Amino acid sequence: MKKSIMFKRVFVLFFLVTFSCEDYLDIVPDRTQEISLLFNRRETAFNALANCYSYLPQKDDIYGSFVIASDELTTPIQKEPNSTKLMKGEQSVSNPKMSFWSGFSGGQYQGSLWEAIRSCNILMDNIDLVIDMEQEEKNEWKAEAQFLKAYYHFLLLTYYGPIPIVDVNIPISADDNEVRIERQPVDQVISYITQTIDESILNLPFRVTGSNDLGRVDQVIAKAIKSRVLLYSASPLFNGNSEFYSGFTNNDGENLFNLNYDVEKWQLVVDATTEAIIAATGQGVSMYQYTGEVPTFDNFNYINPFIKSQYDIRYTVTDPWNSELIWGNSRPVDSWWRIQAGCLMKNPSASSGEAAWQWVAPTMRMAELYYTKNGLPIEDDLTFDYNNRYDVTPISFLQRYVAQYGQSTAKLNLDREPRFYASLAFDRGISRSWGELWSLRMRKGENHGRNANTSDYLTTGYGLKKIVHPDSEGDTYSKIVRYPFPIIRLSELYLNLAEAINELNGPSQQVYDALNIIRDRAGIPSIEESWGDANLTTDVGKHTNQVGLREIIRQERLIELSFEGHRYNDIRRWKLGLEYFSTNVKGWSVDEESQANFYNVIDVGLRSFNSPRDYFHPISFNEININPNLVQNPGW
Repeated sequence: MKKSIMFKRVFVLFFLVTFSCEDYLDIVPDRTQEISLLFNRRETAFNALANCYSYLPQKDDIYGSFVIASDELTTPIQKEPNSTKLMKGEQSVSNPKMSFWSGFSGGQYQGSLWEAIRSCNILMDNIDLVIDMEQEEKNEWKAEAQFLKAYYHFLLLTYYGPIPIVDVNIPISADDNEVRIERQPVDQVISYITQTIDESILNLPFRVTGSNDLGRVDQVIAKAIKSRVLLYSASPLFNGNSEFYSGFTNNDGENLFNLNYDVEKWQLVVDATTEAIIAATGQGVSMYQYTGEVPTFDNFNYINPFIKSQYDIRYTVTDPWNSELIWGNSRPVDSWWRIQAGCLMKNPSASSGEAAWQWVAPTMRMAELYYTKNGLPIEDDLTFDYNNRYDVTPISFLQRYVAQYGQSTAKLNLDREPRFYASLAFDRGISRSWGELWSLRMRKGENHGRNANTSDYLTTGYGLKKIVHPDSEGDTYSKIVRYPFPIIRLSELYLNLAEAINELNGPSQQVYDALNIIRDRAGIPSIEESWGDANLTTDVGKHTNQVGLREIIRQERLIELSFEGHRYNDIRRWKLGLEYFSTNVKGWSVDEESQANFYNVIDVGLRSFNSPRDYFHPISFNEININPNLVQNPGW
């Protein structure tokens, strides 16, 4: 049943969601229940609340995640994820891929977010009927549903632009004209989302900490997501975008996009983000620091700070419910849908590789994105041999902390920042994998390279460490360490703040301070040190002008949040899709056995981006046929 008509339903369909018995989202009914029975008791009403959460997108679902829907990762498998098809230009109005509007089958099924919004409205309308709950708890549950309703509107806005606002469910008695709702202007949708979040905060707890409730919404989460909503609102795609959408109107001729840039929208971001950071840090949220044992790699009782930084970064995402995580999805997918399994490299000495697929690979573009050890882009660092970065060079004794002394690898892989080594596996590098230290051999026929008669290989010659827990073992799915995939963490807030202040007023110490919090944990010099030293950079003082600092902030964001599902949306909101998403995927020549032939850069995949059409997804023909009041996105 399509979403325009299904607003008339008086029954709610619930999907069985399985996880551990301790998880908050564990209890979701597997049958249709009549609403009056559903809200008779707290136990059954809890199922309705859990159902509201069950629509959260599963970022760790390899066939349903936007983590792969950019130029970050690629895979050679024949059964391509829809996200890969989307980025190859195979999106269509007859059968939209990755459709949050209508729902889609990935690994786990992603329900329509209009269904999700309806479920939230149903809970808000009926929770007061429950007879065995205190009013304070009812108000908290109602606030959770209210926030989720706003968040689902935001996700729809992110991928479709102007959308209808469904604040209340349409009654069964409504006529066809009431059912056929219209898309509303972007600014009106943003205003509705932020106001709804603000209203929810009034009754949300300050911070949820109980082990059985992790993943439930609280004030810190709500304020953090509000920062992201306003960041998107102020960004070029949504803020005065007359270049793309001057003729995009509803059926009444009303412009669906504001056509005049408003710099004051950045002030709203500054205010909301500052409030979110104060709320988060006030409730114990902090930049993650690894507290476990760090190897010394030599006979001295000395912890190399460069190695310590790698551990800080490697565990920031994979250490479950750590101090930096503001909101994580507490319902990771099961079995072979996990993106972690797709990235997990095989262990040649293991008897089984059931959960180590070894076929999701970072692209050459990502290998080139990370900074040098001096905290500078590789093309701007005077000490880095950029023009010869693909040449092979011996690995020195001083480089033994990141690669195999006495072996040879590309210059591109050496003298890079800790985030490079914490995120990417490369030929002749080292990696903590399967709970042990590996010396990587990634050329054809070698332990971690492509072997004959298998499609399980890393297309680019790079492996992904960042979202793979170092102690995950791939001989069976039960040995993969599960963690809540991050929805938002503290580092994003500092990046939001830096971007907003620079767009509002240009460079300032406040911007540098926000970025340096990220860089300090990353183990690289401060902004001022890296771009203020004429002996290091070709672009001295780049950080002192707004345009230069904008480029720095964007690269810092793309590095820090890499492989977490942000890049696809960030590139689009900056209106850079044509630059990033329309060029072929490149990697090493992984079908070559010799060193000389392996280290040649070749095309390994396709990407296509039709601008401005592909900045937003199409609404399916079926939806528009049902509701003629819905205007299609431009170009579709």
